[in-house]
Amino acid sequence: MDNEAVQSTSMWQKIYFTAISVLCYIMCIMHIANFIPQVYIKNYSLVAFTYMFGMMMCYLIYNFRGKAAYWDSWKTKLPDLLLTAGAIFVCFYVSYDVDAFLTRIQLRATGLDMVVGIIATITVLEACRRLTGPALPVIALITILYALLGNFLPGPLQIKGYSLNRVMRSIIGSQGILGSAMTTVTNTVFAFLLFGAFLNVCGANDIFRDLSIALAGKKRGGPAKMAVIASCIFGTISGSPISNVASTGAFTIPLMKKTGYRKEFAGAVEAVASTGGQIMPPVMGAAAFLLAEFTGISYAEVCLAALVPALMYYICLFKVIDCEALRLRLMGLSDEEIPPLGRVLKKSAKLLIPILVLLLAMLAFGRTAARSAFYAAISVIICDLFDKEDRFSFKKLLRGFEETAKGSATILAACGCAGIITAMLSLTGLGLTFSNFIFQLGNNHLLLSLIFAMIVSIILGMGVPTTVAYIVTATSMSAAFTRMGLPTLSSHMFLLYFACMSNITPPVAIAAYTGAALAGASPMKVGLLSVRLGIVGFIVPYIFIYNPLLLGWDFSSVAAAADTIQTLIAAVMVAWPFAYCMSGFTYKKLSIIERLLYGLLGFMLVIPYWYINVPFMIITAYFMYTNSKKQKEYEKNFMATAAAG
Repeated sequence: MDNEAVQSTSMWQKIYFTAISVLCYIMCIMHIANFIPQVYIKNYSLVAFTYMFGMMMCYLIYNFRGKAAYWDSWKTKLPDLLLTAGAIFVCFYVSYDVDAFLTRIQLRATGLDMVVGIIATITVLEACRRLTGPALPVIALITILYALLGNFLPGPLQIKGYSLNRVMRSIIGSQGILGSAMTTVTNTVFAFLLFGAFLNVCGANDIFRDLSIALAGKKRGGPAKMAVIASCIFGTISGSPISNVASTGAFTIPLMKKTGYRKEFAGAVEAVASTGGQIMPPVMGAAAFLLAEFTGISYAEVCLAALVPALMYYICLFKVIDCEALRLRLMGLSDEEIPPLGRVLKKSAKLLIPILVLLLAMLAFGRTAARSAFYAAISVIICDLFDKEDRFSFKKLLRGFEETAKGSATILAACGCAGIITAMLSLTGLGLTFSNFIFQLGNNHLLLSLIFAMIVSIILGMGVPTTVAYIVTATSMSAAFTRMGLPTLSSHMFLLYFACMSNITPPVAIAAYTGAALAGASPMKVGLLSVRLGIVGFIVPYIFIYNPLLLGWDFSSVAAAADTIQTLIAAVMVAWPFAYCMSGFTYKKLSIIERLLYGLLGFMLVIPYWYINVPFMIITAYFMYTNSKKQKEYEKNFMATAAAG
């Protein structure tokens, strides 16, 4: 009897796994079909199906504790199957007659509409709790209760209060769960997830790792510099700091520790480098696509604007690592440990060409971000077909589909929950109240307003995906920045940056804690060190608020072009003095006074007046040259000592 039970369980497991795989294939094929002109799916229906598949991936794969459990038994899986059935019902109910449904809920929801809204709310809140933790669902529940019971509150927070019917209409309508966040994932982000999945199944992680070793392995402190390069390259594809830390950090962190870096430093370097992937073009994570959607600015323009600030971030991190390697007298890897660059470049061509296709399609041919990603995904397949050692196969195609669909679950659950919060903020006017508060604060003191917005963005981003933190802050604060006369792109980039930086900011620094786990170090120590290493990420947003030329390049006249070029050069040079200030070492240990002077020098470079900027650019260039020269002498001396020993 026991053998029969085991065989029966095994049979159900096989059926269950097969069913999930088939659902992944259907989800991907439906989205790919959306790029074919002859195939027409109403957008709201496609969004509803995306929601359905996202909920199914969550409930069929993850258990109540958020662990990947797949199939256990009918008894334990029954609640998940009921929630899955609820999501399916919501999807088909909404999609059956989209126009009639959208028209009807503008006026008054029927009893069945109310049931659909409640089911959709429950499925999204529970899915988000499983995959991102309780913070975001709790915020969503608070906003719902505020809409229902806000009339009982005293003072300025009091509102008239809304009926359950009105609340459900907002949640299930075009501003709620199936609103702009879920729509952006459906129409744009999914194509990039597919592109990233195809790169991954074709060996992107191994190839990017070998490329980083070949480029930086011989340099002093090579493993840490390899971590930065690998995380930057991989981060532009994955757009997720946690997955970036987990994938590249599994290789780079042990190697850094083996070379001689402290375990806290190794974990922090990987966390900071991986977090930067969300602000490094060409793929900056889902939040950047939402930024383009909210602002009406093309994603290509967003990428161009984000390029120089991202370079500032990585150059500073690279230089801090370089100074730390000098301080510890660390040398690079041996020749035997470094693969030949030519062989690596030849092998990596099949993955670098698709990235080039993505950039050309967006920037040169003006295609949409989603269609560019679709072309890039196709080019991955074509390039991999020419790899004789590991040729693209039907099995790889199916693996790519599965990775894409399963990887979308977290972001879809989070975006659905963010949709609830956005709908409630809009309905109750709480977002406007918050915006008015920031506007009044900013009218008296812009810097104070920006600091307040930074703190709120970081707090909201703790423990939740960057995408959600950005949605909530953009909904509640961007209007205030616009009313203060700040450029739209600068305002939204400011909020996006601090939503990203929350990943390395204690007390809840998910990327830093992931790096700490891999390094076997104290999470809090890694988190605090991550803030120090990633300091430019906290400074850059203020720079492009006070000097919009950093993002919006202006070459309309000779004078404007000169200002733009000066701003960009000064911005890149900022990384050196800040790196010396943070590391406390150049070719010698720096005193507190010297570190403060380097920090002051960095701040003088970002002042947007040429008569201040240019002299300090000259001073910085002098220090860069002299320090570089003395660092080479210092390295030569300790290498000679090591060779003699």
